[in-house]
Amino acid sequence: MKPIFLDHASTTPIDPTVATAMSEVLTGALGIGNASSDTHAYGRDAASAIEAARADVAALIGARAEDLIFTSGATESDNLAIVGVARGRADRGRHLVTSRTEHKAVLDPVHQLEKRGWQVSELEPGRDGRIDSATVAAALRPDTQLVSIMHANNETGVVQDIAAIAAVCRARDVFLHCDAAQSVGRLPIDVESLGVDLLSISAHKLYGPKGIGALWVSPRVRPWVEPLMWGGGHERGLRPGTLATHQIIGFGRAAARVREQRDSDARHVEALASRFRSGLAGVEGLRWNDHPVHRLPGLLSLSIEGVEGESLIAALPTIAVSSGAACDSTSGEPSYVLRAQGVPTELAQSTLRVAFGRFNTETEAIHASTVVREAVARLRAQDAPGSPAGEGWGMGEAGSLREGARIRCFVRLDTKQNITAIEFRAATCPGVWTVLDGLKRELVGRPAATPTLGGPRDWVRRFNLPTEKLGRLFRVEDALGAALKSAGEP
Repeated sequence: MKPIFLDHASTTPIDPTVATAMSEVLTGALGIGNASSDTHAYGRDAASAIEAARADVAALIGARAEDLIFTSGATESDNLAIVGVARGRADRGRHLVTSRTEHKAVLDPVHQLEKRGWQVSELEPGRDGRIDSATVAAALRPDTQLVSIMHANNETGVVQDIAAIAAVCRARDVFLHCDAAQSVGRLPIDVESLGVDLLSISAHKLYGPKGIGALWVSPRVRPWVEPLMWGGGHERGLRPGTLATHQIIGFGRAAARVREQRDSDARHVEALASRFRSGLAGVEGLRWNDHPVHRLPGLLSLSIEGVEGESLIAALPTIAVSSGAACDSTSGEPSYVLRAQGVPTELAQSTLRVAFGRFNTETEAIHASTVVREAVARLRAQDAPGSPAGEGWGMGEAGSLREGARIRCFVRLDTKQNITAIEFRAATCPGVWTVLDGLKRELVGRPAATPTLGGPRDWVRRFNLPTEKLGRLFRVEDALGAALKSAGEP
């Protein structure tokens, strides 16, 4: 059976009514025409349907339809907003402001501009994950052209006070871009009330199709936004290319659906999150990274002491959740978002992001908290202190949770100094456990003086592990060597 989907911060399943609307376009006459072809009914019908969908999406954020530009998703919208404004106002100044906890769809284009001569100020959040408007004000300079601060964080769900930040920017005639991919559809949003100048949206975060999004561009900013591509003049000249009628219709239907039931969805997912949280009451060493008040409904981020992150995810096969770390899981690098909030490295590496959605049930929330509780207990038992039963064991220890591997090795030798038993206690990833289990099987019976079955580099090849695991495997080698030395001492 497929695991229960609890990763709605990464994407959402398409709503059945959205899928039906898109299918009707793909299989019917509406899907034939090109919206740019106004010389016949097929093109005019496609254009009319697209404009109706544009109005539905714009209504979701309290905007005028003519100010909404369709893109391939929030990533493209972020790039168009940031790079477009930076290029369009380069002669006025080349300073940008953002925060360390932004999505990489914001940070990466900002860093690309930095390589090309722009100066960037990355703001530190408080321990609660929020960026104070006074911090933004202090970072502004006479040459600042754009501030980009996300509405709600994709890892922790922390919601920023965008209206206060916007007021600071307006007072200094600086444009404000807001990545609202996580919040549109989950929170009430009105672009006029927020005071933003550019706002990014993605359809697949609100039960719509993947591959379609939008950028809202306020009239005062529009003359200063330079397109990233050229060819055809589509979308007010900001985003060329034939419009994908079926995706846009799906986006519009998803937006209309969200407007109908956003409040009930929020109550539903928040009740599930509360049930999940209460199911973990009493588990020691939990840190909740989401803000107690200013956070998205239904999204929880928790870090867990004494367990290794990859092993935790692997121990939860019946639920689909995220590690919460915006990095390659094989690298061992902790989430930059959590580290910016002051979460210690070892905790940032042992984080779960659980995000409930429209179609989840209370039974699933209860199951999720139960399996997390059981997995934590099981993993902590694998790393329990103390030696195996009996006397005569040598012990070696190496590594730490900060390094992604804390290894304790226990070895027994016979009178001829042959290995008779070997055990491990460890907090580490499944790949390293594969090596530990292999060593347990293959080292028994070998002489302690020359027991090795190669070293970490050999183990990477033998057990088909990524080279990123080498650092952790060196800790295994260190612990094994120390245990053999300890066991052989009189």
